[in-house]
Amino acid sequence: MDEAYDCERRGHGFETRAIHAGQDPDPTTGAVVVPLSLSTTFAQESVGVHQGYEYSRSGNPTRTALETCVASLERARHGLSFASGLAAEDTVLRCLVGGAINERSRVLLGNDAYGGTYRLISNVWGPLGVEWSAVDLTDIDALAASWPDDTKLVWLETPTNPLLTCIDIEAIAALAHAHGALVVVDNTFATPYLQQPLVLGADVVVHSATKYLGGHSDVVGGFLAVNDDAIADQLRYMQNAAGAVPAPFDCYLVLRGVKTLGVRMDRHCSNARAVVDLLVRHPAVDRVYYPQLPDHPGHAAAAKQMSDFGGMVSFTVAAGEDAAKRVAASTSLFTLAESLGAVESLIEHPGAMTHASAAGSPLEVPDNLVRLSVGIESSADLVADLDAALDHV
Repeated sequence: MDEAYDCERRGHGFETRAIHAGQDPDPTTGAVVVPLSLSTTFAQESVGVHQGYEYSRSGNPTRTALETCVASLERARHGLSFASGLAAEDTVLRCLVGGAINERSRVLLGNDAYGGTYRLISNVWGPLGVEWSAVDLTDIDALAASWPDDTKLVWLETPTNPLLTCIDIEAIAALAHAHGALVVVDNTFATPYLQQPLVLGADVVVHSATKYLGGHSDVVGGFLAVNDDAIADQLRYMQNAAGAVPAPFDCYLVLRGVKTLGVRMDRHCSNARAVVDLLVRHPAVDRVYYPQLPDHPGHAAAAKQMSDFGGMVSFTVAAGEDAAKRVAASTSLFTLAESLGAVESLIEHPGAMTHASAAGSPLEVPDNLVRLSVGIESSADLVADLDAALDHV
C-alpha cells in the first residue's frame, strides 16, 4: 500500500486521501472514477507473467483501490476487504487464534460487545476449542491482576455496541503486548475519521464496511487494516484461501461512500449532540449513553483518543421494556431497523434485535435499552420526531 503512504508523505489530509488515495484517473481513458472491473480472470503475457491480477478472488483492480484508500485512512500499510464484517472477523480468528488451539487460544472479549461478534466467538469458534472470557476492559488494573495466561487475542470495540463504552486502546495494547497477546480493535463506530487504533498500538483494525464506510445502507462489506507484514501475509493468504471476498460492485459502492466519510461524520456527530440534548432532559428517559457526557463510562478514554464522539446514541426508557419497544416503533423519521452508520436515522431495540443472541450471557443488554443511529437529516426534525415518540410512552 505504498501509494497510501505516499498520499500522507505529501501532506494530504483525511478528506483528500478519502477521495484520491488509490484512485488516480484511469490511465487508459482518463476516467476520474475508479472503473468497475467485473472480469473474473485476467490475461497473462506468459505463464506466471501478468499485470498483477490472475483471478478475481485473489485480487481485483476495484478492490485494490478500496483497500489502498481505507488503509491510508487507517494509517495502515495493508488493507484487506471482505464480503462482510463477520467474514473479516472470522479471518482474524482463523489466522491468529484457530491455528494455536491447545496452545494459546483464549480470546478476551469486552463484556459489552456486538452480538454477532459474541456469537461468532462463542458459538462457532468455541466448539472448535477456542476459549473465551468476557471481561471489563475499562478496568486496566483488575485486568492486569487477573490476566489469563492462555490469552492469544484481546478483542475490543470502542465505542462499544450498544452501550458505547470507550476503552483506552493504548493501555490495553501495552498490557496485552507485555503478555504476548495481540489486540484487535473494532473501529466501526468511530471510523478512521475519529480514531486510528493502529497509531495507538492495536495490531489489527476491523470494520463492518456496511456501516459508516459505505454509509448508504446499500452494500454489505468488511475490512481489515494492519501494519505488521507477517500478520498481513497470514490474513491475505486466508482471504484468498477461504474466499470470503467482496464482489467488485460492492467494493465500488464502499469506495464511493468513503469519499464523503469526513463530511458525513461531522454531520452525524453534530446531530447526535442535538439528540443527546433532548434525551438528557426528557422525563421518560432513565439514562443516556453517549461518550461526550462526563459521566459516561470511558469518557476520559474517548476524549483522549477520539477527535469527536460519533453518531451513535443509546438510552434506557424509565418505564421498562414494553415502553422501550413502543418508543422504537413510534418514530417516523427514525426508521425501525437493524444496522447503523448510514445517512438515514435508524432506531432499534437491541435486546430483541441486534443483540438477541447475547441473551442470558455476560453480554446481555438491558431490556429497556434503545439504540439510535443518528443520520444526517435536519437535526430539528430528528429531535422533534424522537420527542413525539417519547411523549407517547
